[in-house]
Amino acid sequence: MIDVVVVGGGPVGLYLAALLLQQGVSVRILEQRAEPNTHSRAIGIHPPSLEALDGIGVASALVSEGVQIRRGVAIGGGVEVAGMSFRAVSRRYPFVLSVPQARTEAVLEQRVRELDGGSMLRGATVTGLHDDGARVALDVVTEDGESRIHASLAVAADGVRSTVRQLLGIPVRLKDYPDSYLMGDFADSTAFGPDAALFLEAAGIVESFPLPGRVRRWVARMPASGADAPTARSLARIVRDRTGVAVEPGTNSMLSSFGVRSRLAKNMIRGRTALIGDAAHEISPIGGQGMNLGWLDAAELVPLLLGRLAHAELEGGLQCFERHRMQAAARAARQSEINMALGRPLPLPLWRARNLLIGYAAGVPAINSRVAARFTMH
Repeated sequence: MIDVVVVGGGPVGLYLAALLLQQGVSVRILEQRAEPNTHSRAIGIHPPSLEALDGIGVASALVSEGVQIRRGVAIGGGVEVAGMSFRAVSRRYPFVLSVPQARTEAVLEQRVRELDGGSMLRGATVTGLHDDGARVALDVVTEDGESRIHASLAVAADGVRSTVRQLLGIPVRLKDYPDSYLMGDFADSTAFGPDAALFLEAAGIVESFPLPGRVRRWVARMPASGADAPTARSLARIVRDRTGVAVEPGTNSMLSSFGVRSRLAKNMIRGRTALIGDAAHEISPIGGQGMNLGWLDAAELVPLLLGRLAHAELEGGLQCFERHRMQAAARAARQSEINMALGRPLPLPLWRARNLLIGYAAGVPAINSRVAARFTMH
């Protein structure tokens, strides 16, 4: 019988599996996708996550490939409103690392395969889960047919539409937001270099982040109605109209439009199964906290999994884990709400007043440092 089955082979599931494999735990990863993901929505790795990833020996490889964002600048009406340095947020990693999610997943999967080449099963769909109090059995469908996998414990890292969460019947609290965004990656023709840029414009925010290979990601809040079709050309037009920056549509390498909602599961622990990452808490991608939140879930869960495998009494510890991680998710959701609110369209008088207030607050060192810490999940 396997010690731990991990449902979901994305960045959170792979990180959890690597942590467990390093401890000599037998692991089976069940990933529904037959091939690795090539679409990179998440790009930012925060300092606490880099510390966690260093624990499985992959942080240095990612840092060598990524762009170190050490500073962010807010611009409004062509004028710099505020600047923020991440220098003080971490001694070892005083930056947010920008790496395409597809590359992050590839590095994590490589590490997992180094630890156990047979631990990952792709093209595996979970259709049933049974917990008899002593072990967990999962019904799995692959191209070879149906099978049942038995494990001492199970962890669901299978995303916002988590099959495991549904099978367990764990309710979620949903909240929809009026915000929608269009984002795309283009060749970088700006002078921002490794800096992030937030354009706080009256028509709505435009965010810009560097990526490896002289590529830059642009994220724009969409108008409430009458918006252009979501194309590279329409995104380039929004960027130009709001910021004055010319983006070449022909260099687009990724395009995605998305709405925003939050989804918090009532429980992260149910019997011998745990939920982590987006399976437990979906928050707005504005702010880039979701993937990082999942990694920190995993890091905190592993000692408890090891204790349960050793038959230790951990009821209090499990409750504490669930409470602490749900509080962290709630804080992240509130931060995302603040980020979205700052990016909504405003009439010109209110827009000017908001930007003046942001500039004043950023000029107070204590406030600036605190906001930098919040943005980097410290």
